[in-house]
Amino acid sequence: MTETPDQAALRAFLKPYTAKSDLRGALSFTCTVAVYGVALVLGVWLVEAGQWIAAGLMVVVLAFASVRLYVLQHDCGHLALFARKGLNDGAGCILSVFSLTPYRVMQYNHNQHHAYLGNLDHRETTEVYTMTLAEWRAAPWPRRLWYRLYRNPVVMLSLGGIYAYFISYRWPRNTRVVGVWGVIAHNLMLAGYLAVIWATLGVTGLAVWALSAVLAGVIGVFVVYLQHNFEETYWDRKPSLDFRRATLLGSSSLDLGWLWDLGTGNIAYHDLHHYNPGIPSYNLRRCQRELPEELRAHDVIRWPEAIRSFRLKLWDEDAGRLVPFPKADAVGIVAAE
Repeated sequence: MTETPDQAALRAFLKPYTAKSDLRGALSFTCTVAVYGVALVLGVWLVEAGQWIAAGLMVVVLAFASVRLYVLQHDCGHLALFARKGLNDGAGCILSVFSLTPYRVMQYNHNQHHAYLGNLDHRETTEVYTMTLAEWRAAPWPRRLWYRLYRNPVVMLSLGGIYAYFISYRWPRNTRVVGVWGVIAHNLMLAGYLAVIWATLGVTGLAVWALSAVLAGVIGVFVVYLQHNFEETYWDRKPSLDFRRATLLGSSSLDLGWLWDLGTGNIAYHDLHHYNPGIPSYNLRRCQRELPEELRAHDVIRWPEAIRSFRLKLWDEDAGRLVPFPKADAVGIVAAE
């Protein structure tokens, strides 16, 4: 099922779910920060006690808490976590320390991502770059090799998060447009936070934090990839580009279980988020569960299809779908016609 539902009916259905609550926003914020803090301290204590399995579990909890804090910061960027703008902006700046993501630049770049979703002529705004099948066939072998490595799931999941959160976000794209001092202030805050961890929890604290941050990057890249990379996603060019179709058909709805939703702040229901970014994360799961069948744009994606989606690499403009690499020679660089 891939069809655009009645727009007026969908807008009317979604409107009540855009209600923001300072209380619910504060509870989501403080409870997640509390879980983060407890997991960090317990993780250090368990490592020092030699309880490696339990310590590993705390690293996983800490990683998911970090991802959830990023999602809450993302909510703040849409002015959706709290009812008041000042609370959203203040919380967004604080959360940047835990998400490793400068708030204002994230907000600017992410709004561009929303504005140009599905636009083949503005793929610079996407989190995961996608070549078209025609571009692949015309590309020289060095670019094909680069793209194969870039879209390799092992490389993407292991190194993608490290590059994005540890390197790229220290000076993100459009920093000079949005303001350099905000990024500098963020980096100083992050350095101060790491100094506090070192002073209070020692080298073990830094090690637990670093391991969890790397794992959070893996989870983050996994989620971001699946949000827009699935077989029947949507890409097009003007003048036929349809923004509303892009928001619904170009964004997935992932059903990976309630525990996954808890750890990732319900961001799996990404089609509804793109259609109406004003829906707070604490309303998204309920909104998706109560969405009438006639207003659903496509079927949900579950674990088996989610894993299979990583074999999809190129956008076929003629077929209107994401496809694997064409059959290649043994080296895996030259495509067969």
